Amino acid sequence: MSLQIDRLWQGLLDTLMMVGVSSLAALLLGLPLAVILVITDRENLFANPLLNRLLGWVVNLFRSVPFLILMVALIPFTRMVVGTSYGVWAAVVPLTLAATPFFARIAEVSLREVDKGLVEAAQAMGFHRRHIIWHVLLPEARPGIVSGFTITLVTMINASAMAGAIGAGGLGDLAYRYGYQRFDSQVMLTVIVVLVALVTLLQLSGDRLSRRLNHR
Repeated sequence: MSLQIDRLWQGLLDTLMMVGVSSLAALLLGLPLAVILVITDRENLFANPLLNRLLGWVVNLFRSVPFLILMVALIPFTRMVVGTSYGVWAAVVPLTLAATPFFARIAEVSLREVDKGLVEAAQAMGFHRRHIIWHVLLPEARPGIVSGFTITLVTMINASAMAGAIGAGGLGDLAYRYGYQRFDSQVMLTVIVVLVALVTLLQLSGDRLSRRLNHR
């Protein structure tokens, strides 16, 4: 019994590590990417249709590939970055590359929903374009960005479970090796309960923070 608890605890820690690192990287990379996609669009602050189309194409390319195929296709790149294609850190690389364009598109939608009248008012008052991004676009879009990041976290938990089933460790690995291959229904049920509790906690926390930031 204590051995199972130890395995469950280690699996939970591995999952939190994979999801935490990849989601943080997706936030740091995806949010600037979303801002660039918005401000380089036609008739926007830094209109550059060519750059906008190029970035949009790259984002769509990575979003089009299912996670399992992306993970396998990236094995040489993953091995070059972290020195291995097996384990928690090997999963962080494809998880990050899958989460970044996903979160960028969600954040882009939130930024586009900002009232254009606020941007025009800031321009009329003489705000520099970078100040408009920092003091108007990002603060107004914060509730949507938080909600989008919450969705990204939940999606990464699902993806980490798939990654675990093919050698990345974590709760997915535990459910596959002990729950599925050894027909241990108790392990399978416990992993499901932990995953549901984790997703529920994240969703409730994200919704609460988003409501607190929404002053409309």
